Amino acid sequence: MIFARFMAIYGHKFKSCFETEDELRIAKREWALSLAGYTESELVAAVNRCKESTAWMPSIAEFLSILRDINGDFGLPGLRDAYMEACMHADHPVRHHWSHPAVYHAGRETGWFLLRTEEESRALPSFRYHYDVICRRVREGEDLDQPVPPALENKQANTVADFIQAFTEEHALAPEEGASLLYYLTLPEGTRTRARLYRQAQEKADQRGLGIQLPATTRDRAKD
Repeated sequence: MIFARFMAIYGHKFKSCFETEDELRIAKREWALSLAGYTESELVAAVNRCKESTAWMPSIAEFLSILRDINGDFGLPGLRDAYMEACMHADHPVRHHWSHPAVYHAGRETGWFLLRTEEESRALPSFRYHYDVICRRVREGEDLDQPVPPALENKQANTVADFIQAFTEEHALAPEEGASLLYYLTLPEGTRTRARLYRQAQEKADQRGLGIQLPATTRDRAKD
């Protein structure tokens, strides 16, 4: 929908952004991964803002900025600000008045001790993963008190994040693509939402011709 609107709005300017069909296909995939969690009405509003304010098709970063400007992105602070806040208040998290509950929950899932003691090179990737999961839950209206599962039952990795990273590298996927396809693993096993998202992810993988079978339990594969 977005690229069709951009083509209509920007005409030859839009076409000049992509030299080949492969470039266009890759760009569409990257945009889809970056905009996961936003509703159609939010995307329509952002495209309309672009039509009124930008002479050229925006970059992903610019489009996300417009989305956040329109609806405040649910009040979610940016990753860097959220990480710094979590680190600064990791000593006494309960006493702090958090800028958004998502920052607290991401800090708790990452581990306050890790945030207090580890270098950014180790702490930030872990916080980024958990914050991304929590932010998706905020945008999708899910319960933030529901913990991010720390491990998979099949023991393939110590944490869901480790398993997703390993699976992504094993199948030569882009990090964003692996995280998007395997997002269902962050949800509790046995829930309808997880089973539905698994089936949708497998369909996407098949449509993209990736030739991979996504990991799933019997419950994930069960029909509603």
